[in-house]
Amino acid sequence: MADSSPAAPPPQTLALPLEPALRGGLWALPLLLSLFFVAGVLAWLHHAETMEREQQRLELISDALTLRSDISGRLENERLRLVALGRHLHAAAALADTFDSLPDVQQGLHRFWLGLTWLDASNRIVAAVPKLERRSGAALPSLSAVVEKPTGLTAHLSVRMDTGGSLVARYSPTELLRQNVPWWLARKYDVRLIDAFGDEIATTDPGFSPLRDRPGYRIAMEPAADDRFLELIARDRVAPWLQGMPLLMMAGFVVLIGGTTALLRRQVREVTRAEAAWRNEAAWRSAMEDSLTVGLRARDLEGRILYVNRTLADMVGFEPEELHGLMPPMPYWPADSIEEIMQRHRRNLAGEAPREGYEARWRHRDGRVFDVMVFEAPLVDAQGRQIGWMGSILDLTERKRMEERERRQTESMAHNARLTMLGEVASALAHELNQPLSAIASYNAGVLNSLRRQAAPDPVVIRALQRLGEQSEHAGRIVQRIREFLTRREPRLEPCQLNAVVQDAAALLQRELSRLQVQLSLALDPALPVLVADSV
Repeated sequence: MADSSPAAPPPQTLALPLEPALRGGLWALPLLLSLFFVAGVLAWLHHAETMEREQQRLELISDALTLRSDISGRLENERLRLVALGRHLHAAAALADTFDSLPDVQQGLHRFWLGLTWLDASNRIVAAVPKLERRSGAALPSLSAVVEKPTGLTAHLSVRMDTGGSLVARYSPTELLRQNVPWWLARKYDVRLIDAFGDEIATTDPGFSPLRDRPGYRIAMEPAADDRFLELIARDRVAPWLQGMPLLMMAGFVVLIGGTTALLRRQVREVTRAEAAWRNEAAWRSAMEDSLTVGLRARDLEGRILYVNRTLADMVGFEPEELHGLMPPMPYWPADSIEEIMQRHRRNLAGEAPREGYEARWRHRDGRVFDVMVFEAPLVDAQGRQIGWMGSILDLTERKRMEERERRQTESMAHNARLTMLGEVASALAHELNQPLSAIASYNAGVLNSLRRQAAPDPVVIRALQRLGEQSEHAGRIVQRIREFLTRREPRLEPCQLNAVVQDAAALLQRELSRLQVQLSLALDPALPVLVADSV
């Protein structure tokens, strides 16, 4: 008996899929995760925008403070120069005629002064100088020319002199900004000087019109009593997080995930339908396999059991899970024939199993041994490769029991036929022997009567004739009983002595006992009661 078994769990042992209620919502999980991801990215963009705006605001404040400090320092330097110039004029009052040619005045005009006015204690003009042209060698324009051609809004810087007069320097705030605002700051901000009413006094870029969403910062100039403010307006704004390429990418990503989710949902539905069909098919196959009276067994090329159906498991008294993965020798092999079964097992794995099947003896878990018929066939996968052996096992116990019953019935029928024939022969013999026995009894009675009428009959002959008559009567009764028995009549019950019946039977066997040289001794109890039976 060749036993082999492949390794791999049967289809019934596969884990069932997740519950339909849980499986039905799994298709939406990627979409939910993607939405969480998008929400996280948008939150990060919003946070980044907030942080960037805050950083821009801090930079704006820092730059405004720095620029105010530079401009205030510049104006303070100019004021100190005016103070020094006033002291010089106080020391030489005759300088009024050459006021416009003083080096300090010329340098101031070269810097950003538009004009310088010297006032006495009564605020009368002592001397005045207009703005110097920037071209070298050009003559200074007259004060009237400066008044006729104003250069825009101007500001004044005034200092008191020791004589009670004052020096008033008229300067261009625009030029002040141009000279004191670094180029990188001018590219980054529109720098303006405004008054308390918000009107523009000076700007670094007259053509720039700030938009509402441009961040800016306004700070009072020093000293605050001038009611002038320095305002910085950023040229670049922080792009809102709801605009731009990241938002477009997120929107495209959401659309793509939505489409992918729709495809995934359709795929999940198809897989669910396929799984339902597979489960139905598996249930049908399991029901059909369990309803079979034939045991099924799958083994790999090494003989490891891959699968057994319920019929085979019940046949050997084990659970299917106990047999899965077992290697020879198997627990259902009889212990006294392991070596013989192993040899047959090796032949079967080599492909030498007879196609018409072979008989084997297996052992049930309870120790009962039974006969099986095993049919082996190659187990082939979907690619056409042999991966093991598939066996069909028939339990021959019932078949052999039926064969034994049929054999006994056949023997019984043959025996009955012989009995019938014997009955017919015995009936015919009884019929034929009845007449000769009656004639023997009549002749014996006649001879016995003749001898008794003689004067001195021989007692031995008389005794022999008496025995002859008794035996002929006994033979007639036996023939009559046999005839009645073979004709299926009820036995004839009558009172009889058991000792007499035993003695008569022994007398019938006397000749055979003598031939076999057997000595028969009877130990009879004379006190036996009378029995009601058929003595024959």
